[in-house]
Amino acid sequence: MTIKSQTNEDLTIGRLARAAGVNIETIRYYQRIGLLDEPSKPIQGYRKYPVESTDRIKFIKRAQQLGFSLREIQELIELGDGHCGDVMQRAQDKREKIETQINDLKALHDMLGTLINQCRSGGNQHQCPIVKVLSSPDS
Repeated sequence: MTIKSQTNEDLTIGRLARAAGVNIETIRYYQRIGLLDEPSKPIQGYRKYPVESTDRIKFIKRAQQLGFSLREIQELIELGDGHCGDVMQRAQDKREKIETQINDLKALHDMLGTLINQCRSGGNQHQCPIVKVLSSPDS
C-alpha cells in the first residue's frame, strides 16, 4: 500500500496554519474578508492550499506588526509588486501617523507625570488633582 505524502502544493488548513504560525480561525477570517483565497472543496476530502498561501499569511502578519490595518494590507496586496511608489507613499503615511501617535502618547505621559507630582506634593488636599482634572468639563 502506497501512502501519498503531501507536497508543497497541497496543504490542508491545519498544515497551512502551522506553517504560517497562525490558528485555523485566522485563516478562515482572512478568507471571509478577502485577504486569502479559499480553494474549492473537492467532493471528497479536504481543501488544499497552495504553498504561496503561507507566504501571503506571513506577509499579512509582518504588515500588521508594522502597524498596517487589515484594510490597508488589502490595499497593499491589490497594488502588488509593480507599484513601489504607491506602496512607499502608504508606508510614509503610516510612519507619519505613528509619529503623531508617539507625540500624543508622550504628551499624555508628561501630563500624567505632572498630575502624579501634584498629588505627591499636595499632601492631604481636599480634592485629588487627578480627579479634579478628569472631572473638569474642559478636559
